[in-house]
Amino acid sequence: RRCSSWLATIQVWKIVLYIGPKVRIREARVPYCVFDTAIGCCGLAWNGRGITHMQLPDGDRDGTERQLRRRAIGEGAAEPPAEIAPAVGALQRYFAGEAIDLSSITVDLGDRGSADLAIYAALRAVGWGETVTYGELARRAGLPKGAQAVGQAMAKNPVPVIVPCHRVLAAGGRIGGFSAPGGTTTKERLLTLEGVRLDGGAPRLPGL
Repeated sequence: RRCSSWLATIQVWKIVLYIGPKVRIREARVPYCVFDTAIGCCGLAWNGRGITHMQLPDGDRDGTERQLRRRAIGEGAAEPPAEIAPAVGALQRYFAGEAIDLSSITVDLGDRGSADLAIYAALRAVGWGETVTYGELARRAGLPKGAQAVGQAMAKNPVPVIVPCHRVLAAGGRIGGFSAPGGTTTKERLLTLEGVRLDGGAPRLPGL
């Protein structure tokens, strides 16, 4: 009987663990849109609090939409509402080469931890054509020994370009990593778009 009781308890926990994420996923579904830019088809997903995901080009339009649906748990394509449409236009202008500030775009980063939020906030202050190292960004976020935490936050950044993880370089001006489609090739392309060169001629923030 005791074994049967334990087995029943285990089965209940299996049901809870299985159903719980399913319920949260269903509640988290968000609308999204895909749109053309000078570098290819990009996408945004959003909720009532702001933009939740930004998708850089991944092959063709179908590839971008497929990745956006997977990452954002998208409920379906929709026309961007009045509060989201300006972000689409701003990104199109950015990818066309215009020096535009995206830091005023409202994002919803969900349940990210306080360290990640501090890192993202500090990074949004790094402007067009500027770069910062992982270590320096950690210090600006109040995490003086947090270079590794910065790297982890960059890897799970759901809104690249809007939170400009492409502007974070490794020590010595090395390009570092980039988890968005295209990897470091895309990162270098975005830096080049902003006039940043990795051969020592890049505009850098003071002291870097």
